[in-house]
Amino acid sequence: MYDRSNKREKERTMKVHLEIGKEYHPPSAVIYTDRLTEDLQEVIRLLEGQRSPILVRDHEESVILQPGEIYMIRVEGGQTLVYTKTKCFRSSARLREIRSEAGADFLQISKQTLVNLSYLDRLEAGFGGSLLLKLKNGLSDYVSRRYLPDFKRRLGI
Repeated sequence: MYDRSNKREKERTMKVHLEIGKEYHPPSAVIYTDRLTEDLQEVIRLLEGQRSPILVRDHEESVILQPGEIYMIRVEGGQTLVYTKTKCFRSSARLREIRSEAGADFLQISKQTLVNLSYLDRLEAGFGGSLLLKLKNGLSDYVSRRYLPDFKRRLGI
């Protein structure tokens, strides 16, 4: 019996070969493939340290932000708000769309909030084992219980 779904899964599996040695500085990567897919393009952007810019609105103007400029992204009252050091912008994108574009510095801390860990200032213990995080621009939010284990793992706590 031929299992077609198993073949598809095998086609999506990437083989990885890693060699570690002093002669490999700086690191480099080579990808062999039969076609360039969106997933591979995302891997390439990640390896090259590129992040996709994020389009936001400031009143009637469209503004393009680099992920490194963003401190927090939060859904409030059904709107996606994007916070930088000093300003708040609106985005028409959903939180999960921005999360996939934002990059590895971002971590979801609740159903409605993503934070850029690069701007984490301090953590404070809250009631019932909750954790309040404060960013360098003064914004703060609680890490929900659902996302707390991943948050602690990322910070090595």
